Amino acid sequence: MADNARAKKLADLIREVVAQKLQRGIKDPRLGTHVTITDTRVTGDLREATVFYTVYGDDEDRASAAAGLESAKGILRSAVGAAAGTKFTPTLAFVADALPENAKTIEDLLDKARASDAQVREVSSGAQYAGEADPYRKPGEDEDDEGTAAE
Repeated sequence: MADNARAKKLADLIREVVAQKLQRGIKDPRLGTHVTITDTRVTGDLREATVFYTVYGDDEDRASAAAGLESAKGILRSAVGAAAGTKFTPTLAFVADALPENAKTIEDLLDKARASDAQVREVSSGAQYAGEADPYRKPGEDEDDEGTAAE
């Protein structure tokens, strides 16, 4: 079992090599310039690596990019092996990153909250206090109440 620092270092190297190879070395039009490598994780035994990616485009672009990455998996693993110089080159698994969908969900929730805040602000703009403007007692006020309580 390798230490976490070595696994992290290998994961960073895999991310860089795969990104550079996708940008310059692979001529597959399905991959193009709209595939971005977002993260890489390596297991503790350095045998398997998971590469997370995002694709700029619609569902059809995502499906074609996934097929292109699967077909280029061998070339990318060879490039990682040449760059890493390890005894065993980890197998690569490509997983579409859910980051854009999560960010969109968060943005939608924030938009709903902003709309709700604006609605509350609009309703409360002409509102009056239910009691006095300052409901707290101050020293020196209501002396006759305190005097009757002492008797």
